[in-house]
Amino acid sequence: MKIPVFVSCPTDLSERQKLSHKLILRELERANLEPRTLGRDDYPTELPLREVLMLARHCSGGVILGFEQLVVEAGVTKRETPKSEIIKSSIPIPTPWNHLEAGILFSLGIPILVFREDGITGGVFDPGVSDVFVHRMPQAPMSSANKKALSGVFQKWQASVRTHYYK
Repeated sequence: MKIPVFVSCPTDLSERQKLSHKLILRELERANLEPRTLGRDDYPTELPLREVLMLARHCSGGVILGFEQLVVEAGVTKRETPKSEIIKSSIPIPTPWNHLEAGILFSLGIPILVFREDGITGGVFDPGVSDVFVHRMPQAPMSSANKKALSGVFQKWQASVRTHYYK
């Protein structure tokens, strides 16, 4: 029997993002873990946020995939404050659901693994926000050293997932 883990991931991905997603799913499969994702594997029958909570309660691990979903090319951050700045270069932004789902998983005490694409920051993707290390999103093709490193990350995390599952 596979242990269920919640995967926070946007439904729509670019071809490059799909390859990274596939690498993550492959590692979950190797660890005998079952990915559960609202809108991919599970479909809401009630309010989506309530469904996330219900699904997360049945999972023993969580993976947050910070894929770019929006790019801000121009604008102002912290407008009308002393820290206001004009955006000078593109800013990639993940789905806000990553933050909501990570918060739910964290509040349930579920071991979390966080990955982010280059440039993704803020909230759960900021270092030191939680006790979770934020990893760079794996990209295909991977060198054998990078494959080994990714497997090591999953091995350490899945040990916590199994402890959570069997307690």
